[in-house]
Amino acid sequence: MRQKLSVITLGVKDFNRSLEFYQKGLGWKPSSASGEEIAFFPMGGVVFALYPREKLAEDATVDPRGSGFSGMTLAYNAKNQAEVDEVLRTVQALGAKIVKPAQKVFWGGYSGYFADPDGYLWEVAWNPDWAFDEHDNPVLP
Repeated sequence: MRQKLSVITLGVKDFNRSLEFYQKGLGWKPSSASGEEIAFFPMGGVVFALYPREKLAEDATVDPRGSGFSGMTLAYNAKNQAEVDEVLRTVQALGAKIVKPAQKVFWGGYSGYFADPDGYLWEVAWNPDWAFDEHDNPVLP
């Protein structure tokens, strides 16, 4: 198997609410491949998708009533500490819950966490050891 991640799909409780949060709130633009019950956002080589939770669980043949920490977080890498603070202020104003305020962290960077409208955890982080390429993708050392 190739070392490649293609799509991250969040199963959301209220598709329209989540679409509004990501599209109108964060300014993300969905692809024209999106439909009435699915949204695809091109993310520089990875596709971020929203799909109704019940339907996603049905497709995967699992119970949709998952609870607690899923063992996964999503992350947005900022270019500096000020951007971390700005993103957290923006999402909080849109109704996201700040789970961990931005702070200096044990690995030498600066980060905080928020929960989106469905409770998915997002880390907003600045890593002093990572640079960005001409397409704004992180370049790992």
